Amino acid sequence: MTRTPVATTAEGGGGASPDLTFRRSRNLKERLIGALLFSCAAISALVTLGIVVMLARETAAFFSHVSPVEFFTGTVWTPNFRPQHFGVLPLMLGSFMVAVGAGVVAIPTGLLSAIFLSEYASDRLRSVLKPLLEILAGIPTVVYGYFALTFVTPLLRVVFPETSIFNAASAALVVGIMIIPTVSSLSEDALRAVPHALREAAYGLGATKMEVTTKVVVPSALSGILASFILALSRAIGETMAVTIAAGATPRMTLNPLESIQTMTAYIVQASLGDTPHGTIAYQTLFAVGMTLFLITLAMNLVSQMILARYREVYE
Repeated sequence: MTRTPVATTAEGGGGASPDLTFRRSRNLKERLIGALLFSCAAISALVTLGIVVMLARETAAFFSHVSPVEFFTGTVWTPNFRPQHFGVLPLMLGSFMVAVGAGVVAIPTGLLSAIFLSEYASDRLRSVLKPLLEILAGIPTVVYGYFALTFVTPLLRVVFPETSIFNAASAALVVGIMIIPTVSSLSEDALRAVPHALREAAYGLGATKMEVTTKVVVPSALSGILASFILALSRAIGETMAVTIAAGATPRMTLNPLESIQTMTAYIVQASLGDTPHGTIAYQTLFAVGMTLFLITLAMNLVSQMILARYREVYE
């Protein structure tokens, strides 16, 4: 009998087949891409961890000299004067005043703008209005600060003559204008993500456009809308230059928006630009205030995640 020779795919009969070589090359590329993506994620995590470690180290050094009870319950903040007081409540109150005022301006305005763009505006009109609205997010915050100082505050003083040159109201107004695009864009995306079948079913039952919007679309997109609110308020609390210029640098316990206040971010700017010696307790207050701000924003994000998870369970 004549034996049929076994075919080989390479000279000498020991080489790999083209399919095997291709698979090996593809698997190698996939592993390299996975390693690259993991490196990017790891860099982000490591940078965050480094920031937290740096804040925690300096904050621990600060609390070795100052009681946490005094820091979180004190109502006088004078770390650069004698006698020194380290009550952070005036700074926290100033930050919350600006954030709440900005929310009062941005949340209804942004949500109503999102509803109009999503449910009422034509495609042509939306293509014009949405970019114009998002331009607000691209304006430098220092411009907002001087806009508040030179335009908003004079208007407030016409209505309320007792308004200080630096005041919380003008800072809240311009920060509210600044975060309108955040609320509007994210809310519109959430509204447009609602399936059209839900709208058509409501129309088929005889609902009006307003009823469809308020009773079907908005409740279905509530998780995304709430996420836009939380994100916008987080940005308002962390805003720096606009409130530094508009609100002033007077840490005080007041609920009067027409008076000068100081926020946590504004204090960090003020102390960073001054002649604060490295390693002193005044220097360490920067990190203590920064850690407090970090914990506040972290708590807001955790609460928002809980709210989002709750509404997803309800509406999914």
